Amino acid sequence: MKHEELLHRCFRCGWCKLPVNFMDINCPSYLKYRFETYSPGGRLWLLRAWLTGDLDASDRFKEVLFSCATCKNCVEACGIPGIKDHLVDMIIAAREEIVNTGKLPPSIRNYLTEIYNRGNPFKKPQSERGDWAKGLDVPVYNGQEYLFYAGDVGSFDESGIKMTRAVASLFLNAGISFGILGENETSDGNDVNALGEKALSEHLAVNNIDQFTKRGIARIITLSPHAFNAMKNAYPLLGGKFEVYHYTQMLNKIIKDKLPLGSFKARVTYHDPCYLGRWNGVYLEPRNILQSVPGLDYMEMGRNMNSALCCGGGGGNYFSDMLGSGQDSSARRRVREAEEYGAEVVAVACPICKKMLEDAVKDEGLENQMRVMDVAQIVIEAKRKQA
Repeated sequence: MKHEELLHRCFRCGWCKLPVNFMDINCPSYLKYRFETYSPGGRLWLLRAWLTGDLDASDRFKEVLFSCATCKNCVEACGIPGIKDHLVDMIIAAREEIVNTGKLPPSIRNYLTEIYNRGNPFKKPQSERGDWAKGLDVPVYNGQEYLFYAGDVGSFDESGIKMTRAVASLFLNAGISFGILGENETSDGNDVNALGEKALSEHLAVNNIDQFTKRGIARIITLSPHAFNAMKNAYPLLGGKFEVYHYTQMLNKIIKDKLPLGSFKARVTYHDPCYLGRWNGVYLEPRNILQSVPGLDYMEMGRNMNSALCCGGGGGNYFSDMLGSGQDSSARRRVREAEEYGAEVVAVACPICKKMLEDAVKDEGLENQMRVMDVAQIVIEAKRKQA
């Protein structure tokens, strides 16, 4: 297994499940299950026992392995040189070994099967992939400056579609030159890779790279931080070198000059998506956008930026639902944290985070006092009041 030689150097100090201020529990799987084996360090000790033959790959073992949200909190908290940068890599490498056995947890197997057979995990036909844009007059890509990539959740999930339409509407309003691939768009492969299906993730990446190259696409704006991560960091390793932006980076550039705003009067906090923040260091742009909206009362939760609590949807968990339910799910903890700080709106910049936190707000019974809104939706509401 890749990185196997590092496993014996990880010890159970416990720092890996804490935020950088060591004041709370920040590991989504440990929060939910409360067994040390579900913490990063405990999980690696379990992997070592499996590799030495002292432990079988039981259903419980696989649950522990695949419940990791790949949020990289452990990378931020770990203080062991030579180990910290590979903590998540070791989990993904172990998942790859399990994938190669063909004996996967049913929810993981079903997700990967749908991606392989249909091109998306929502069991929808490819012909419906661009339906989110109906009525918006969004152009199909034909040499525009940017490709706008919606992704699986942004194309097929009801909550994600609202987010995609909001971002596209702002780009149209600001005169950004962009187009979409519609039914020709395919999955980015980020979460497939995080689940250890390396061959399928590379297949998806190579298909996208080939399509982008043939169409002359040089610049890409993604809706999802997951697609942003794949195209920015994984695609270049396979020959796909593009300028890749998350939509908040683009929106941050144009909001003052091209998007005059009215007021948005609410107390707002921002939830950092792991694949935008800890994976790629994009922390300031979404905050700059929110703080530029007149009337918006911006505040930070105690856990923010590189110490933010993950929503629990990363690493394929949005589709496997190993972390999404229960009072101790990280999404419900995050919503309760926002409530404690008096937030009326939790702003997000990821369609997975949006859905996870919306469900958590309902489960907490807070629908009448708290909304989960994408950054672009907040800007659109402020624009409407300006008009």
